[in-house]
Amino acid sequence: MIALIVAIPLGTVAAAFLSEYIRPSWREVLKPILELLAAVPTVVYGYFALLFVTPLLQKVIPSMGGFNVLSAGIVIGVMIVPYVSSLSEDAMRAVPGHLREASFAVGASRMQTAFRVVIPAAFSGMTSAYVLGISRALGETMVVAIAAGMQPNLTLDPTQPAATITAFIVQVSLGDLPHGSIGYQSIYVAGLSLLVLTLCFNIIGLWLRKKFQEKE
Repeated sequence: MIALIVAIPLGTVAAAFLSEYIRPSWREVLKPILELLAAVPTVVYGYFALLFVTPLLQKVIPSMGGFNVLSAGIVIGVMIVPYVSSLSEDAMRAVPGHLREASFAVGASRMQTAFRVVIPAAFSGMTSAYVLGISRALGETMVVAIAAGMQPNLTLDPTQPAATITAFIVQVSLGDLPHGSIGYQSIYVAGLSLLVLTLCFNIIGLWLRKKFQEKE
């Protein structure tokens, strides 16, 4: 949830900027640079969260420990921004130009056109970007394993250390539990839970896309 709170607004604003504000020549340069963020190894993001983001957050929240969910969530959000922005920008670019021209003709500003005309018209395609971002956040392992502490702590406090399902699978697979034991076999249930969660989000995304396409 922390990652999505960061990624969806930033990705949507970045997509609107790339689609509606800058020249095509600049877009051809900036978009690949933004997409390069997706190619950075997740281990790098994990140590960035641990060694840079966490100390910054500790200046604001002194009681925060070295391992916490908040810094991991923020960095995962930054990491999936390219996925959200790239697909969203493609969907916004596909909106017919006459809708923009009609909006400008009635006196709307560029911002009003982008957020009140283009984004609603492209939302059926943007849901695919959001679903991809959700799936990417659910499957992330290394950032959470490095920055959040890999501690099985069931809490809603983002300043506390915790472990995600993927981090649990990594921890058990390292050999802490004997092969064939109930604890070891629990990783298959964890993997199935991730599969079901991802499938549910994809179904919701397809339903939203179909619903908005019908409205269009």
